[in-house]
Amino acid sequence: MTEATVGTGMAPADITLDLGDLHPSGHGALRLRCRLDGDHVVSADPEPGLLHRGAEKLLEARDYRQALMLANRHDWLGAAVSEVALATAIEELLGLQVPSRAVWLRTLLVEITRASAALLHLAGAVTMPPRGVPVAGAPGIAAREAWLGCLETMTGGRVHPMVTRIGGLAHDAPDGWGEQIQHAIDVTREAVPVVLDALTRTVPADIAVMDRSTAVRWSVGGPVARASGLDEDLRRDAPSLAYADLSDVLRVITAEQGDALTRYQVLAEQVLADLDVIAACWARVPSGPVDVRLPKVVRAPEGSAYAVLESAMGPSGAYVVSTGGITPWRVRLRTSSYANVQAMGAALPGTPLVDLATAVGSFLFVAGDLDH
Repeated sequence: MTEATVGTGMAPADITLDLGDLHPSGHGALRLRCRLDGDHVVSADPEPGLLHRGAEKLLEARDYRQALMLANRHDWLGAAVSEVALATAIEELLGLQVPSRAVWLRTLLVEITRASAALLHLAGAVTMPPRGVPVAGAPGIAAREAWLGCLETMTGGRVHPMVTRIGGLAHDAPDGWGEQIQHAIDVTREAVPVVLDALTRTVPADIAVMDRSTAVRWSVGGPVARASGLDEDLRRDAPSLAYADLSDVLRVITAEQGDALTRYQVLAEQVLADLDVIAACWARVPSGPVDVRLPKVVRAPEGSAYAVLESAMGPSGAYVVSTGGITPWRVRLRTSSYANVQAMGAALPGTPLVDLATAVGSFLFVAGDLDH
């Protein structure tokens, strides 16, 4: 038996895992304390906290409007989801009714963000060493660019949209946005089957298997949970925004195998299924205003509120406590990355060292979302 610390890009690590150029956490900031038997993992203990971003304390030091500008920086792939979740919690504290058009446009922004984030995770999977295809021309990247183009056209930003406001949105959807969304749908519909084919050639089966009971015990969500047989999706099971009115087109993808390949396949097939949700959402957006006029300084009454949305990686929520001031007294983020990474310690034993990077990536995390 030998003991080694396995890190993703960390200099002090005894073994450095190469997650490739496209995985959202390929730059490092995760360590695994592993026990090895030959070239197989016997035990693995994730050690998050290397970024130590302090996002919750930063949110508590700003007033409610300023906080929204920071809300999208812990999960930089699911920025719009984080913005809308925090805004929804604050609006619940205020007892504020958001205009219907803003609710539908928020839903559309969340879905666009989910698609773009999932496609990057998938591109990272099929290009990951040692079996991955070359990064140049990686399947799924063109589709992701199409969705980022939609996000940029609406918000002005590709990474941090910062379009959500308390009571609605900063501005309405631009002219011609529907045609751009339809183009992104068409490109994605062609790209996902190519991604699925590449996954079967680059990701080995039956590694890092997590059964249903383990998924429940570690409270994982999203594709990580659904690949282990958990039929759950907040958009269907606890609908907020406009999801209750999209139930006729919302389809949840599940599987039973619970291995790394299945997690990626569930993620890819969910993107394909969600194209109908995106199309229906845009077709059903009502007319009307997109914001509510508020005083310059927003003061929330004493109380607490929690709002949670389904991101590409799983539940992403914000719990806000107010003592009646202009800043929140306490903010607690429920991030999908944290639960997913903690669960990998139970699934990695038995994984060949050569496949460890692929197995780690299949748990769908973003380093900033992990170390909130």
